[in-house]
Amino acid sequence: MTGRFLVVALIGSSCMMAQSLAGLWDATVQVNGSEIPFRMEFSGAGAKIAGSFFNGDEKVTSTGGRFENGSLVLNFDYYGSKLEAAWKDGSLDGAYVRDGRTYPFHAKRFAPATLGETDVPSIAGLWEVGVESSKGESAWRLIVRQSGPEVSAAILRVDGDTGSLTGTWRDGKFVLSHFDGARPSLFEVTPQKDGSLEVVQNGRKMTALRSADARAKGLPEPTDPSRHTSVKDPTEPLHFRFRDLNGRMVSDSDARFAGKVIIVAIGGSWCPNCHDEAPFLVELYRQYHSRGLEIVALDFEDAEQLKDPTRVRAFIQRYGIEYPVLLAGETGELNAKMPQAVNLNAWPTTFFLGRDGRVRSVHAGFAGLASGDFHRQLKDDVTRLVERLLAENTSAPASARRELR
Repeated sequence: MTGRFLVVALIGSSCMMAQSLAGLWDATVQVNGSEIPFRMEFSGAGAKIAGSFFNGDEKVTSTGGRFENGSLVLNFDYYGSKLEAAWKDGSLDGAYVRDGRTYPFHAKRFAPATLGETDVPSIAGLWEVGVESSKGESAWRLIVRQSGPEVSAAILRVDGDTGSLTGTWRDGKFVLSHFDGARPSLFEVTPQKDGSLEVVQNGRKMTALRSADARAKGLPEPTDPSRHTSVKDPTEPLHFRFRDLNGRMVSDSDARFAGKVIIVAIGGSWCPNCHDEAPFLVELYRQYHSRGLEIVALDFEDAEQLKDPTRVRAFIQRYGIEYPVLLAGETGELNAKMPQAVNLNAWPTTFFLGRDGRVRSVHAGFAGLASGDFHRQLKDDVTRLVERLLAENTSAPASARRELR
């Protein structure tokens, strides 16, 4: 009897191990008829299983889930999204749901790719891509890092980047993709005989040029995010008055903001580039709050979140946000709720206010980690600006303060 029990226990243990998802997986989601490949990692088991997407070296990990009887459920509360899949014959099949959209999902165990081709062209460095964007841009930056046939890249727009695009050289082109639970993208980059690149993004064809070639051909430079948005009257303080998640009204006229340097961050928990910006704002707040820095996040969300801001609360928890987060309205109300702003159309957009409440600088978008040197330069520039504003004497003449704008 004891021997029979041992055999049954061993069989049960073997089945449990066979169903373990721990490790790396090659996955895809279907978006508008295109298959977007990406990598996932699973750890734990049962009610403690966790799944992670990747944005370069950054992990985007689930907030809860379970894996039992071959059924996988993962929640990503800060995205308001869910992955459900069934495990069968060593594969996972199901769907990823976010913002009311359903993406068919498939995954299999990670297998190292065979990189057979050796005659691979070099495309590393900076490129400019000609576009006509809805935000008035004429060019984007394409940032490429390359090691032989393997490439990582990012497109940097005025509102931020695409996240880290990764892929390899095969069949005469580089095939790059990104999916970190948001911003699914598929790019095909083909070197041309004239030194340019044909860039196909989710079926949309564009041309990328080196900066010197772009200037020679008359292509305008990429939009400067520090000049994209402004205010109608820079001599007037910037006003805001919205409720926080507890229903308490918070206004620029509150005593806590008097004589303080204020960062007013326009964004939303649905916005991938706002997720990129949040850790930096938290870092600034913790470093400079005791010296007089205040940060206020004005969140624009869908109607459902305004009624029950569960995703917003998860966003706050994920990044450890300690400054006020105010529910400012729906995304379509942005310009009506911020009437002092001019050309306000990028998510996020960040206003920097001096101790007198006046706007001293506005920065559209946020260059995330995938943007490399642009990310580091932005953080350095903003940090210097905050330190200069904190050191500024509000009694100084306006001409002395104007240099910061």
